[in-house]
Amino acid sequence: MITPLVLAFSLLTKIPMPMVANPPAREVGISTLYYPLVGVVIGLVLSGMAWGMDGLSLPLHSVLVLIFWVWLTGGLHLDGLADSADGWIGGMGSREKTLAIMKDPQSGPGAVVVVVLLLLLKVAALHALLAQGRGGELLWLVPLFGRFSMVFLLLTLPYVRQQGMGAVVAAHLPARGGWMVLTFWAALSIWWWPGGVVAWGLGLGFLLHFRKKVKQRLGGITGDLLGAGCELSEAVFLLFLCFFNTP
Repeated sequence: MITPLVLAFSLLTKIPMPMVANPPAREVGISTLYYPLVGVVIGLVLSGMAWGMDGLSLPLHSVLVLIFWVWLTGGLHLDGLADSADGWIGGMGSREKTLAIMKDPQSGPGAVVVVVLLLLLKVAALHALLAQGRGGELLWLVPLFGRFSMVFLLLTLPYVRQQGMGAVVAAHLPARGGWMVLTFWAALSIWWWPGGVVAWGLGLGFLLHFRKKVKQRLGGITGDLLGAGCELSEAVFLLFLCFFNTP
């Protein structure tokens, strides 16, 4: 199971990993089961930064954490968010037009606005959480929920493109293992922090709404929308933590 773990970290982070050449499709699918674990590792690093820079000016503290957050993930999901925003805005309700625009590597003004607004929301919510003194304690949950959302979307929506790594992942993701992984991480995080039940409930509500909209427009998921779902889920979950962070 080392290869799927390496594949998960290689795809979702900038953490140096051994090169895996031509991995079997089955192991690519299994790597998805490690996505929430990757989120936990990202979150623990961010929590460590939150603790390590305690006492620094809060605006600067928040910006530095966010910059490192984006670097650590390689901006992968922000790219998916940008492509999804272009497709959603320019597609004007058409499935075919939306998918075609999302394949265009160039970003339009709508994509830029959406990405900037999301980053502003994240940095403002980080500032609020750090000001409450809960950043180091709770921040690790946010990347976990983002990668949780990716696995959830893959389990509950068909993959609409026929080619690419996303299609391989969707075709070989073990459904039973996926649900077991999601249940484990949700239960563990709520056991560790019982006050997170409200934030998890609201986060899942947002995730179900996102899934509904995606299914209505496209009938399924794409790699770009997985990235968008991750970024949006992180942002709203971080926002909920600012309001519902009782022990």
